[in-house]
Amino acid sequence: MDTIVNKSDPKAVLEACKQGIKAWQIAFNQQDAKGCAAQYQETCTMHARPFGDFTGHEAIEAFWQDIMDKGFNSVEYTDVEWQPLGDDAYILSAKWTMNQAFGVVHKEVWQLDADGKARLASDDFEVLGER
Repeated sequence: MDTIVNKSDPKAVLEACKQGIKAWQIAFNQQDAKGCAAQYQETCTMHARPFGDFTGHEAIEAFWQDIMDKGFNSVEYTDVEWQPLGDDAYILSAKWTMNQAFGVVHKEVWQLDADGKARLASDDFEVLGER
């Protein structure tokens, strides 16, 4: 049973958002595209520069599966910054590296869902180069 996060407690909301990015990272590093897609709200649009926009679980899962099939893995985040957005969300920005690429998260909006888990309401990231 999921615990509903108290929106009046900014620390609890932030912790839920941090658990969301952790769940996404674990899924990616385990090569689980479906698990990655599950961390997005159903109506989320992911802006993956330079690849394009992907909306909804099916399109987002297919994008991550393609990336994984090409051998990309081992994502790590640095310079992570969290900024509050209203009473139920935080904006994440960070740098990231993988085994074959690196880039930046321009703006991820992690928002509480009805089940108390934070999921991506929007995602904007960019690949800056190869490693």
